[in-house]
Amino acid sequence: MKVLISILSILAISLMSIAQNANLASAEATLEKLLLDLRSADNNADKEAKNNLFKAELEKVLQDKAALDYPFSSLTTIGFIDSPDGLMRIVNWNIEQDDFSQKYSCFVMHVDKRKKSYHVTELKDVSFDMPMKPTEIIPSDQWYGALYYKIIPVKKGSKTLYTVLGWDYFSSMSQLRVIDVIYFTGRTVKLGSPIFKIGKETKKRMMYEHSKKAMMSLKYEEQRERIIFDHLSPESPSMKNFYSFYVPDMSYDAFVLEGSKWILHEDVIGTNPHNDAKKQVVFVKNEKTGKLERKVIKSEWINPENPNDPTGGSEHVAVTPESAIEDAENEEKSNEPKVDKRDKRDPSNVSFYKDVEKKKSRRKNKKKRR
Repeated sequence: MKVLISILSILAISLMSIAQNANLASAEATLEKLLLDLRSADNNADKEAKNNLFKAELEKVLQDKAALDYPFSSLTTIGFIDSPDGLMRIVNWNIEQDDFSQKYSCFVMHVDKRKKSYHVTELKDVSFDMPMKPTEIIPSDQWYGALYYKIIPVKKGSKTLYTVLGWDYFSSMSQLRVIDVIYFTGRTVKLGSPIFKIGKETKKRMMYEHSKKAMMSLKYEEQRERIIFDHLSPESPSMKNFYSFYVPDMSYDAFVLEGSKWILHEDVIGTNPHNDAKKQVVFVKNEKTGKLERKVIKSEWINPENPNDPTGGSEHVAVTPESAIEDAENEEKSNEPKVDKRDKRDPSNVSFYKDVEKKKSRRKNKKKRR
């Protein structure tokens, strides 16, 4: 009897899930039409009106808990970013304005495991009426606006703080990379937490402004539990503190997770992810036949931080323009053709032929003396 009840329960859950997915698929088709209409809007007023329609419909759809892991694959210009623990999802998009600035929309979906409840909260972009780089904890209705692309859960006691990585258009000359924290107190969503430690200083969020001419890398390395990013420097010393002229300088910094804090480590070594596969398949061109041939080679990861490596290790050195020019000149010299000393018949070996001429003149002089 118990087995029969279990089977019936599983069947009921499966049927319910199918019905929910069918409802969400139908809702997704409606959302797709509204989104296409929004993306074809001609001016700011039209964009705002159509975005409000799309946002209202989307909020209704997201109230269904099944939307927490539904793919919404047809909404290609909307970001759906999931937390690794499956308890949070960010739904995020931008609307380009007539002057090429950006407005952002965002919903945060989350499950409260303790109260067994599910909530959807809108983050409201009020960036035009707030400090450009807010430093305090802010509520959901006073959001600075950004596009998020990564969620990293950090445990702090019984709470989970969700570190998020994002990007913001910011201004006509500069852009922002953002590292922030989203956390929940019941239904309430807040942004910012004092978990970023830089020396003796602690900050609630990090914002890196830099030139639009360059792209700053900001990513999470799960194996090393660190957020690694380009170190920014002014294009010239006279541009110090003018952040629209800051660019990556070929060195890297990282926030390393230690307990529940992100600790800044400067001038770290950036490496490719460790490849656990022992073998790797490559395709090599056969010079005789001109065809590609499949070859299996052994894959070995070399740790550049290990000085006992067969390669001798690797020390991180920032590259300056002067050193780059010097390296290029040295490489050019090394590529000059060298005379093979063993081949004395080489016409370029001038010293050899001078020696031969001397020997001939000596022989002539000896004959004359005789």
